[in-house]
Amino acid sequence: MAATTTAHGMGTIFKDCGHASSYWPKCPHGWKIRYRNAAGKQTEASGFATREKAAERLSTVHNEKQAKPANQAKAERIARYGQMRFDEYTAEWKQGQRHLAPASLSHLDSLLQHHIFPALSSRRMNTFDHKVVDGFIRTMERNSVGLATQSNAFDKLKAVLLDAHRLGIFEDNPLLGVQAPVYDPKKAVIPSAEQLRGLRAAGDDTFMLLVDVMSGCGLRNAEAAAVNIGNIVADDVYRVTEQVNQTTKHYDRLKHRKLDEYRDVPLPARVKQTIEWYADKYGTVDGYLLRHPHDRDRAYQPYLLQNQWQRLKRAGALDVPEGMVIYGCRHFFASNCLAHRIPITDVAEWMGHKSLEITFKIYRHLLPGSIGQAAKILNVSLAA
Repeated sequence: MAATTTAHGMGTIFKDCGHASSYWPKCPHGWKIRYRNAAGKQTEASGFATREKAAERLSTVHNEKQAKPANQAKAERIARYGQMRFDEYTAEWKQGQRHLAPASLSHLDSLLQHHIFPALSSRRMNTFDHKVVDGFIRTMERNSVGLATQSNAFDKLKAVLLDAHRLGIFEDNPLLGVQAPVYDPKKAVIPSAEQLRGLRAAGDDTFMLLVDVMSGCGLRNAEAAAVNIGNIVADDVYRVTEQVNQTTKHYDRLKHRKLDEYRDVPLPARVKQTIEWYADKYGTVDGYLLRHPHDRDRAYQPYLLQNQWQRLKRAGALDVPEGMVIYGCRHFFASNCLAHRIPITDVAEWMGHKSLEITFKIYRHLLPGSIGQAAKILNVSLAA
């Protein structure tokens, strides 16, 4: 019996029917292949109707052997990470979250320690599926965890499990079919223009400045604490570049922004006058108007504004709607914009929201117009 050796040493193709090899293409007997498997053991396979079919099978076996190292690496990866406890895997995953600011890391740690680890810390990674994830959500519901916290905790768990899915630990995505918690922010409680005027006069000069930049420019509490006269980039534009991080107590990048990113917001003339008046009266430090009252070398802390708000509220000095907080000054900015038909897309950008959906959920009730009004406007052209 003669055999033919394939290219690259993949193996041999032959017949053992007793005919001479020169007659094999004509004889009716099946073809066979001989090769060494992944373990190095010589192996045969038979029953191929044509030499081409035999060669095709031999090529497939060879390709599978060549791919074995990659498959083996994946198998080893699955074996290693699949047996890990969830808290161990999360610790490794967290080391890769270098983009998170200190405040975001602190928030992540809080969600892990208080909500996620108590339910899932010891679970092996390869045992997660949609039922486990759904059970975690139901546990939070039974524990009366707020919807905002439920949504945040689910997002963090989702990030970890998607990372594991990319490693190949799960054949099926364990999040498929899971109904995520939906947080719908309550309607904002907003002061009227008259109440806002009262707020400006209720506290000290610092309180007035903060009320002005929040209600006039839409700054968050922590962004207002970092107000800087150098950020007036035009007579009608203020550039928001940083905030006071409530965790580190230092100036830091903006929420939802990378380092050195900024957003430009409208600067009403009255707010510009307040900033310049305050700077003339009290001076600045590197352009910052506000510093810690007991140490000019330290940044002004947002909690100081909250403390003054509470003192004024206890003293009965605030005429504000029921349920309003100091953040309502920022809400006033959005309300003022929308009342004057400024597009909500612009408002979302100026307020620094992560998505337009957030702006829409909070301020939808403030959008001018209604279905009835729309019907009347559309009818004008239809009836023309």
